This record gives sequence, C-alpha cells and structure tokens, in this order.
Amino acid sequence: MIRSVKGRLAAHEQDTAVVEVGGVGLLLRVSPTTSRELPTIGSEVALSTYLVVREDALELFGFATESERLLFEAFISVSGVGPRMGLALCGVDQPDGLRVAVARGDVAKIQRAQGVGKRTAERVVLELREKIGQIAPAATTTGPADAVADADTFLAARDGLVGLGFSAEDAEAALSDAPDGADAEALLRHGLGRLRR
Repeated sequence: MIRSVKGRLAAHEQDTAVVEVGGVGLLLRVSPTTSRELPTIGSEVALSTYLVVREDALELFGFATESERLLFEAFISVSGVGPRMGLALCGVDQPDGLRVAVARGDVAKIQRAQGVGKRTAERVVLELREKIGQIAPAATTTGPADAVADADTFLAARDGLVGLGFSAEDAEAALSDAPDGADAEALLRHGLGRLRR
C-alpha cells in the first residue's frame, strides 16, 4: 500500500496532480479541497495517499492532510459510495466541517458533493454519524481535535435529549441552530428550550 508521496509537483489540473518522485511521475486524483492547497508547479509537495486496486486499473488518490484521507476512507466504506464520490464528498468542505456536518445530520451539506443525491447523503449520515468522532488522526493541531470535540459534544447533547424522552429526530432539529463551540450542557439547555416551546 502506498501511504504517502513526496516530490516535485510536475503538473496540476482541477482534479489531478502529477508528483515526480525519483524520476517517475505519479498521477494522483485530488479533491477540490486538496487542489486549492497545492503549491505552485515545480515546488516540493507531500501528500497522504490511498491506493485503489481494481482489475483494470490502479488509482492513487492524494490528500493534503491525513485527516482528509481518513475521512475519504470513511466515506468509501459507506454502501454505494465509490472512490470518485468519496473524493467529491471530501471537496465539500474542510475535514473538520464535514465531521461536524455528519454528526449534526446535515444532509443538505453532504448533498453539495457532485453526484450525491438525497438518499446517498442520508446513507452517509446514517452509517457514519455514530463513529464520526473516531475518524480523526492523532491530534497534532487544535483544528481536528476541536472538530471531533464539536461532533462528540453534539452527539452527547442529542443523546441527552433522547434520554429525556424526545425522539432523535426532534432532538437533532432542536440542536440544528445551536451556537458553534458550545459545550454539551449549553447545547442541552438550548435543545430543551426549543423543544418546550
């Protein structure tokens, strides 16, 4: 398995990049998010990668961060989501924003990915929602850890409301407009306020 590549960026188009490693140009498919973060042609670049092996082809997918690669792997684990669609999903937002969207059940945001319909977006949310907090690299910066904490906090507040007798759907609707960065207790108060109206 090829887990990363480091070399000179030889070419770059909207959804592909060619990285020259030891005289060999490797074609990598990249998400719009990674594409925006690539340096100028001729510069040194390091990408986290995922190799897809099929009968008729080997495809290498490249990601600017380990966090995005892990999210891609989670997306393609969902029934009906292949590598191209997984890449499109990664291009909707930064990995942190996507984790929070999945945790909050934001189907509309997931549907922004090219080729993703409502049913597929709902399946992504359904299959990944409970494990989204585990889909993150070891925290090396505050960004991914904060996003995982936001997702975990949202799920804790939702579970608290369900424990009080509300349906999961009602709890999620009540928390949908909660302020970002609030702790579980504040989210729980916000949700209760909305549900008691």
